[in-house]
Amino acid sequence: MTSSSPPPALAHSAGVAHAHKGDGDVLRCLVCDIRNRSLCSSMDEEGLAALAHSSRQLQLPPGTTIVEEGEPALAFFNVTGGTVKLFKSLPDGRRQITGFADAGQFLGLSTAQTYSFGAETVDNVRLCRFLRPQLETLLSDYPTFERRLLAAVTDKLAEAQEQMLLLGRKTAREKVATFLLDRMRAYHLTMGHTRQEVENLASVPMTRVDIADYLGLTIETVSRTISAFRRSHLIASAENHRIRILSVATLLNIASGQKPD
Repeated sequence: MTSSSPPPALAHSAGVAHAHKGDGDVLRCLVCDIRNRSLCSSMDEEGLAALAHSSRQLQLPPGTTIVEEGEPALAFFNVTGGTVKLFKSLPDGRRQITGFADAGQFLGLSTAQTYSFGAETVDNVRLCRFLRPQLETLLSDYPTFERRLLAAVTDKLAEAQEQMLLLGRKTAREKVATFLLDRMRAYHLTMGHTRQEVENLASVPMTRVDIADYLGLTIETVSRTISAFRRSHLIASAENHRIRILSVATLLNIASGQKPD
């Protein structure tokens, strides 16, 4: 994607359309769909009021730049809806997608002065933005929020280790199987319940290009592998950019390097 004058990243812009300034309306946080499975879960009503005061709620269309790699790390984001892709770029223009942040996850936290990654919306995304001074005040005033954030950072480190294994040692079939299972788990967490029809659905709003960049494969390999899984009746297409996993056990075997039964 090229542009002669790209829009500023949200971390640096004053605001965008459909942005609502955090005005202390604690009701916004109380009725948030992902409150119980997000960083906010540790906050009481007083803490939620502080969050509402400190945050700005944003609604963003697909393809919106949220942060730019190498730019000053001025803001922290909590995703409340949709999917964001995270990536690192090489000087020649190539990039590696390092992960996807779904509802209930965060991005932008950094002890450095600049962002070490870029972030862009995959589909329609809702998020809460905290400027760095506001976040530092929240962490100081609410130790439970700080502990919850530390736990989330630890989880992110574990995910990074899994990504290293995925890229370094797994075959193409193992990578795609792992990706689909991860997207199934992410969708289950986002929906917040355990009905069987939800558990077997994977949300895949990203393009084949994004999947290939994430897995370190070519677009053709990703497409061939997904088509092969479909022909083997391991997966099937579903509505709204979703894939139904027809045989979770078989995909688990493939992802772990075992021969399917």
